[in-house]
Amino acid sequence: MKKFKKSLILFIIHYSLFIIIGCGTTTNKQICPECHMPLPKNSKINTAYLNKTYFDDIGCMILWTKKHNSNLVDAKVFAKDTQKYIKAINAHYTINERTPMGYGFTAYEKFQKGSINFKEMRLRMLRGETMQNPKIRKQILGE
Repeated sequence: MKKFKKSLILFIIHYSLFIIIGCGTTTNKQICPECHMPLPKNSKINTAYLNKTYFDDIGCMILWTKKHNSNLVDAKVFAKDTQKYIKAINAHYTINERTPMGYGFTAYEKFQKGSINFKEMRLRMLRGETMQNPKIRKQILGE
């Protein structure tokens, strides 16, 4: 009986320490649901969100919504030029910029030379016509 009590006490102590240590190390970092990378702390450029779900890259939002059959009508993207979130369907997208996942799409509120609309950006993303694709990258950058 003494062994049982001793084992029970040790179990409770270990379990309590596990809970205390575990709770002390949890973080409130937001993680992109598509690529599982942490969202950037200091910059919102290239981030997007849909119904309180945040993404670290516009391309991640496109891929995630495709997998989950989600409607993009309410999607917002962070506009690099005006530094605010705007409707994704109204944004203009450059195709050759450095982005967290390397897709290359950056949103702007105002038209940029060579930019494309939302429909074209989404289509290119779903086709894999991004800066991640070496052939597309070479074509875009003229390498």
